[in-house]
Formats: sequence, C-alpha cells, structure tokens
Amino acid sequence: MSTPETRLKELNITLPTPPKPVAKYKPTVQAGNLLYVSGHGPAKPEGQSMLLGRVGSELTLEQGKESARLVGINILATVKSALGSLDKVKRLVKTLGMVNSAPHFLEQPQVINGFSELMAQVFGEDAGVGARSAVGMGPLPGNIPVEIECIFEV
Repeated sequence: MSTPETRLKELNITLPTPPKPVAKYKPTVQAGNLLYVSGHGPAKPEGQSMLLGRVGSELTLEQGKESARLVGINILATVKSALGSLDKVKRLVKTLGMVNSAPHFLEQPQVINGFSELMAQVFGEDAGVGARSAVGMGPLPGNIPVEIECIFEV
C-alpha cells in the first residue's frame, strides 16, 4: 500500500505554500495525538482566478465541489508544514464543512464531497474518511464558497 506522500505524487498534486493566518489564530494546534486544523479556504488554482460567491446562485454545485477539493489541498499543505510529512497522519477524525449557500441551496453534503473524496484518495478509504458535518452558511470570509476545518489523528 502506498503512503500519503506517494499518493500525492500519483495524483499529480503539488502542494502550495501553506496559507498564512488572516487574523489572530494558529493554523494548527497539536494536543496529544490530535492535530486540530483551523478553517481554510480554497487554494488558488495555478494560472486561474479563485472562484468567489454563493453556491446555488453565483456558483454551481460542481464549482462548489471543486472549491472544496481546493480547500483540501490547502489543508494538506498546512498539515505537511506542521508535521513535516503527511505520512505521519494516522487518520482523518472529523471534518466541519461550511458552504457559502444561497438560501434555497440544499446540497451542502455533495459540495463537501470534493474535500472528502480527496482525503480518501490521499489517506485511503478507511483512514481518509472520518466523521463529518456539512452545513450552509451566510457569507464566508472574503466571499469564498467553502471553508473547512478538521481534526487528524497523528
């Protein structure tokens, strides 16, 4: 079985420089064998502008799902920076996915699948799938479509 670092290469994913905090918080906090990861927004796709707006009005479900995947890439960059290697992750424990949703949009779980599917690809079907909540929100910071925070066992 390949390692998370190997799977990243197999998936042709290059991690960006981890995003810097935009307010007074730490990107990660390790307590014992748990790594708590603060809320992250999407990584900017190389050579493209970042999608902004509410899913279900300005953005489609598919655009929201892609944004959630890009959040996952940012989170992986932060986790690797904190631990030195993604191979130190034992499993994803919990995910909270927040979707900047139009009032009538009810498919938040499908949007957050963009993140969850990436985690399963990187860490495996068991270790990459944890407990999860996917909720609709009013505006998110900077009008990003998705924000995700999570907890990893290390």
